[in-house]
Amino acid sequence: MAASTITAEERGSFALLGLIYRRHAVRAYKPDLVDEQRLRVLLDAAVHAPTAMHQEPWQFIVIQDRAVLKRLSDRAKSMASTESAHHGNLLKPPGAAGDGIGSPLADPHFNIFYDAGTLVVICARPTNDFVAADCWLAAENFMLAAVADGLGTCCIGFAVAALNTPESKAELGLPADVHAFAPLIVGIPRGDTPPVPRKAPVVVRWIR
Repeated sequence: MAASTITAEERGSFALLGLIYRRHAVRAYKPDLVDEQRLRVLLDAAVHAPTAMHQEPWQFIVIQDRAVLKRLSDRAKSMASTESAHHGNLLKPPGAAGDGIGSPLADPHFNIFYDAGTLVVICARPTNDFVAADCWLAAENFMLAAVADGLGTCCIGFAVAALNTPESKAELGLPADVHAFAPLIVGIPRGDTPPVPRKAPVVVRWIR
């Protein structure tokens, strides 16, 4: 496995807690594409995530072809057509009505990737029980590094099923035994994303 070639200067420095509190799911993007070098810095941050037994199972697909993104979006919407009310609620912005009425899945113009120009899919062979967790840990590193670079991200878990169909795997060049676990859109935010209130941590028991 090749070692990282990203320099310390490219990685930069930042206050971690500040980034954690500044990270929000961004669902509106400018049309500009994120250039390759910026993405490589984020990918390098991703592979520095914790990994069970130091397996580093992750692989990455970077998609910046808008025609491919639209096909993937349409495929995901089609697969969810029988559960549109449920999935429609998941796709609504926080605080929106949860009655299933007016699901965006019925809108032919709605794109599950929110018209972002870049989708990064973190994949792996499911060789042990911790591979999915490894991929999502890498995703968190990627997202925090994106905040440090002034970029926005959003997890699109709704796309996982569509990405793992034989049709999508063939289109993306993904081997049959490699699974997509963590799809992330990334781009330049269009405007500010207001923070969403969070519940306080629920500590079931504090054993001293």
